Amino acid sequence: MGLTVRDLAEVDSLGLVLVAGGRGADREIAWAHAIELPDPTPYLAGGELVMTTGINIGVDAVAQSAYVARLAAAGTAALAVDIGTTIAEVPPAVRAAGDEFGLPVLEVPASTPFIAIARVVVDALKADELHSVQRVVDAQEVLARATLRGGIPGVVGALAECLSGTVVVVDTDSTVLAAAGSGQERLIAVLGEQAGATRRHGAHVTVDGDAFVTIQNLRAAHPVRGRLAVRTLAPMSNSDRLLVAHAVSLISIAIEKPARVIDAEQLLRIAVTREMFTGSGAVDHAVLRYFGFEPDGDVVVASFTGTGPVLAAEHVLGRVLSTFLMAPRADEIVIVIPAGDGRSRIRAVIDELEQQAGITVSGGMSRPARLADIRTALEQAHIAAHSSPGRFSEFEDLTPMGVLLDGRSSAELRLLAAPLDSLDGAEELIPTLAAFLGRNGQMEAAAAELAVHRHTMRNRMRRISGLLGDDLESADTRAQLWLALKAWQLLASRRPG
Repeated sequence: MGLTVRDLAEVDSLGLVLVAGGRGADREIAWAHAIELPDPTPYLAGGELVMTTGINIGVDAVAQSAYVARLAAAGTAALAVDIGTTIAEVPPAVRAAGDEFGLPVLEVPASTPFIAIARVVVDALKADELHSVQRVVDAQEVLARATLRGGIPGVVGALAECLSGTVVVVDTDSTVLAAAGSGQERLIAVLGEQAGATRRHGAHVTVDGDAFVTIQNLRAAHPVRGRLAVRTLAPMSNSDRLLVAHAVSLISIAIEKPARVIDAEQLLRIAVTREMFTGSGAVDHAVLRYFGFEPDGDVVVASFTGTGPVLAAEHVLGRVLSTFLMAPRADEIVIVIPAGDGRSRIRAVIDELEQQAGITVSGGMSRPARLADIRTALEQAHIAAHSSPGRFSEFEDLTPMGVLLDGRSSAELRLLAAPLDSLDGAEELIPTLAAFLGRNGQMEAAAAELAVHRHTMRNRMRRISGLLGDDLESADTRAQLWLALKAWQLLASRRPG
């Protein structure tokens, strides 16, 4: 806060006495001006301490009252009257007018020159200005650190806190990129209402009820990339406006991130991912933290196939995920994200990819794993991806039989089902064998399942044993035939009809 009239009256070395207009004593003094004109108001801007020897304040009470009234109407901070040069005391009419109009009147002793008063005012103004500059510098450092830690949302949050207001950033499509402070929905509505004015005039201030809204365009080069809006309950000071300008620069740079930097960052992301999967596996911890990973944290790995063009998929990943590593591999894209809410974030990526390209994304996702075990997680993602071609699966949901068979081609299934070829001509034999194996070789139980007599069951099993040429009492034979039956059933389910 600047120097007030009350503060000035309390400076012992000056000996000033507040003799009238006490209710205005907390006004801040913007400057000190010695002037002896009968009407100094044409030369005043408001907020000044007017100093006079009283030579031209009027010869009677009416003129003196009018003099004070003019100063009050001009927004003068206070009137200081010297009582040692022209007049011996502050006239009663001046005191009465000071009380009437709320204009503080200071009595200046003969021993205090006006220059001493002016020096105190100027020193206070310098100190206040220095304080304001330091506050701006400190706040700019806060905004810069917030940019490094949290990007655009970080800057917006820090600016809202510094101004005790509401801040919203939108792109050219009016999509909200970040918001902070109370009353965000109202500010977003004002932004929509003022879109045309912003396009015509650029930065401007408007009133919203009892609040003030400042709107500025965001641009680092010629094209406008978005808009920033700030809502405060009081008009912003010069320091506040400097902070807003600094935030605009930081956000504009973040939006207009040079393509070369983005490309270099993406190349580094791919190189780190490939090193983790196929290299030594040792990645500098600082690099991992740069991409948002804790070296001792858990991650999940996902493999996507059928995503369409790689660059388009990379764009989707960058928009949906805040923290990720990725690398294209042959016909797939592999990504690594922190485990946390990994499942929901992966599903969000799939939804975005499918919506953007109008395709069905397939692939698989691993269980959570330590970064040190990331190659195992990659294998799990591949197993899940190959277990159910044409859809997205999670390793967590797979069964052993699903891992063995679900991802097999029809040719591979036919090979696995080949031991049953000799039974294919007899319609009832394959179901009989399935019941026998499913009941662990118990004839009675298998016959009951098939609803046939036990003698019929034994006769069929003798035929099956003869056609297969195998001993059905052998555990190895039963295991091979059980796998063949599962392959045969899966193959049958793929046939039309």
